[in-house]
Amino acid sequence: MLGFIALLVTLFASWIGFGGARRFVRDRLRYVESALSPAAPVFAGVVAALVAAPIVYLLPLIGGGTALIFGVSVALGVRSGASDVKRGYLVSSGN
Repeated sequence: MLGFIALLVTLFASWIGFGGARRFVRDRLRYVESALSPAAPVFAGVVAALVAAPIVYLLPLIGGGTALIFGVSVALGVRSGASDVKRGYLVSSGN
């Protein structure tokens, strides 16, 4: 049962990391050239994993793999957001 809860926490963290990074790059960093570079996802993923590592260390249920998966999901989100910008995909709130 605890393993299942840990899996759910990991999946939720990766879902939030991917969606948040993709939305942030697509909406806020649309005009920043360095955010659209090929090195940006790697840098964002490493920083996200390093930020998540102390938080994961304090929580007894989840392990270091969660921080690693979170970093990978942020990197994939940044890459996806950058490709959305390059393709011209824009989601508007209707305002």
